[in-house]
Amino acid sequence: MRLSKILSASALAIGLATTAQAEDPNKLITILTAPEPQTQLMAMVLTMNAIAAGAQAEMLLCGPAGDIALKDAPASATVGQPPMDASPQGLMKMMMAQKGLKVQVCAIYLPGKGADASVLLDGVTAAAPDAMGSAIVAEDTTVMSF
Repeated sequence: MRLSKILSASALAIGLATTAQAEDPNKLITILTAPEPQTQLMAMVLTMNAIAAGAQAEMLLCGPAGDIALKDAPASATVGQPPMDASPQGLMKMMMAQKGLKVQVCAIYLPGKGADASVLLDGVTAAAPDAMGSAIVAEDTTVMSF
């Protein structure tokens, strides 16, 4: 009888843990630094598919990849890539508008360019290093880096 109660309690605990995990979405942080348009686009494609699979995602753009977030972005960020003729910036903007993707540039990106936030696309902000650091190590967070 006692074993039966222990097994029932264990099953209940497993069920509650599974329910709690289902209620809290997996978190994804995509860190993108690569300068190559194909790599940048693949980071966008994988982030988009993770969102479609239920992840709550945000993106950090650093170095050359930060240029994707510029209003006056270089052609490498805006020209469509095969096979779907999508661009890194176009796919990023779509995810921001339709999926609520939070996009930030590294805290040192704008000072390194000698620019301020006015050069960034609407909705893109500079990351706070302490907040981003905490987000990276948070439970149930996957970090994808390109």
